[in-house]
Amino acid sequence: MDFTNYFSRQEIERVHEASLEILEKIGLLVRNQKARDYFARGGCSVDASTGLVKLPRRVVESCRQSYPPTYTFTARDPKFDRTIPGDRPIVVTGSSAPNIIDPVTGEERRATSGDIANIAYLFNELPGFDVFSISTLADDAPAGMFSLSRFYPALKNCLKPVRSNTPAISDLEQVLDLGSTIAGSKEAYYERPFINHHYCPVVSPLTMDVESTESVVYLTEKGLPVYGTVVPNAGMTSPMSLMGTLALGNAEFLALSTLIQLIRPGAPLIYAVLSTVADMRSGNYAPGAIETGILQMAHTEMARYYNVPSGGYIGLTNAHSNDAQSGYETGMNVTAALLAGADLFNMGGLLSSLMAFDFAKMVIDNEISMMLKRIKRGMEFSEENLCLDLIAKVGPGGSYMDEKHTLKNMRTAAVLPKVATREMRGRWEDEGRPDAHARALKEAKRILSKENPAKFPAELDKKLRAHFPGLVPGDARWYE
Repeated sequence: MDFTNYFSRQEIERVHEASLEILEKIGLLVRNQKARDYFARGGCSVDASTGLVKLPRRVVESCRQSYPPTYTFTARDPKFDRTIPGDRPIVVTGSSAPNIIDPVTGEERRATSGDIANIAYLFNELPGFDVFSISTLADDAPAGMFSLSRFYPALKNCLKPVRSNTPAISDLEQVLDLGSTIAGSKEAYYERPFINHHYCPVVSPLTMDVESTESVVYLTEKGLPVYGTVVPNAGMTSPMSLMGTLALGNAEFLALSTLIQLIRPGAPLIYAVLSTVADMRSGNYAPGAIETGILQMAHTEMARYYNVPSGGYIGLTNAHSNDAQSGYETGMNVTAALLAGADLFNMGGLLSSLMAFDFAKMVIDNEISMMLKRIKRGMEFSEENLCLDLIAKVGPGGSYMDEKHTLKNMRTAAVLPKVATREMRGRWEDEGRPDAHARALKEAKRILSKENPAKFPAELDKKLRAHFPGLVPGDARWYE
C-alpha cells in the first residue's frame, strides 16, 4: 500500500540535516560511562568532565549503513514470532501502569502480580494483539523480586512475545536467568531469546541516563533483543513546535541507534517514539492528543528514509473511562499512524495517560486492532475477487445470501466484532442497553473463566519455583 506523506524528499533530508547539526554542534549529555567509552572509541568528541558527547556527521552516517531493515519479536511458541515490517501492523499492549481498574468494583487500585497473570492470559486469547508489553507493575512483589514478579506471571500465562524493562542490571540478570530456566539452559535461551527488552534511555532533551543506558549496552553486547523509545514533549522537553520536536526527537533516535551500532554493527533496532505536545493550559501530559498521531506520522516518514521499522506508543488516551474520548483518541491516532506506514502500535488496555489498566479497554482495543489489520489487508485486487462470473450468475434483482461464495467468505471479508453492537434497537433495549464497556467486560470475563491453554506445564513450574524461592503465585483466574 502507498503511505501518507507530509514531506517532500528534500524536506525529509532537511530534517535529517538539522538532526545531524544538533548532534554535531550541541551534542548530548551522556551520564553512563560505558556509553561514553563506546562513543569515544567510535570517533565522537567526549568531554570527560561534563559528560557531553558530540557526534560527528561521519560517525552517524557510518553507523546508518549497518541499520538492519527488520526486527523480530520472538515468542515462547514459535508460531507467534512476529517480524516487522513484514507482519505489520504489530499491536502491543501499553505498559507499566501502576494502577488497575478493578473489574468487579470498578474502582482504581494498585496492580498486583495476579493482575498481570490475568492480563497475560486475556492478551494470549485476543487475536488482535501480537506482543505483550507487561501492562502493569506488581505492588505485591516480594523484596528483591520486583521484575521477577512481573515477568514470571506474564511468561507463565502467555505464549506470544513478552516485552518489558527492568530498573537495574541486577533485575535484568534475574529475568535472563528466568528465561534460561524456562528454556532449559542458557544456550537454549540465547538460541531463541523469547523475552524482548525495551527502555527509554534517552531523556529529552538530549540526555542519556545511567541505568536504562546500562541495560541497553549490556543486552546489545550479548546479542539479545532490545530497542529504545524517544519521548520528547513539546513545550516541556522539546520546542513548542511540531517541526522542532521532530528534529530533536529524530536526533535522539540517531544518537541511540549510533550507540547501538557502535556496540554491535547490524544490531536490530526500531525507530520507536512517544512524541507529544503538552497541554500548556495546565502543563498536563497529553498522549491522546491528535498531535501525538501527527508526530508519529512524521517520525514514521523519517524511519522510512532510514529503512528501519517504526512505531511506538500510539493509540493512547487521556480519558479515565471507556467513553467517546477514549474511542476517538485511540482510533484517530492509530489509523493515522497506520496510513503513514508505522509498524508497531503500543495501544492496548491503558486509560488515564498510561496510569491505569482496564480489562474492558483491552478488549475494545483488540477490536480496534482487528480493524487496523483489516485496513492493512486492503482490497486484495485480483480477477477472482472481481467476481464477474458470480455477478453474471445472480443477475439483476437476485440475492447473494445463499451463494456458496458468500458462505465461504463471510468470516474473512469483514471484521465481525464482539464488542460493537449491530443489533436492532429493540433487542439492545431488551438486553438492558449495555454499552461498549459492559459488553467488553463481559467478553473479558468469558475468556478468563475458561481453562488457560498457555500456562506452564506443572513440572516446569515446579522447577521455576524451586529455582526462585518466594515467587508470587502467577496464576490467572477471574476475580471473585
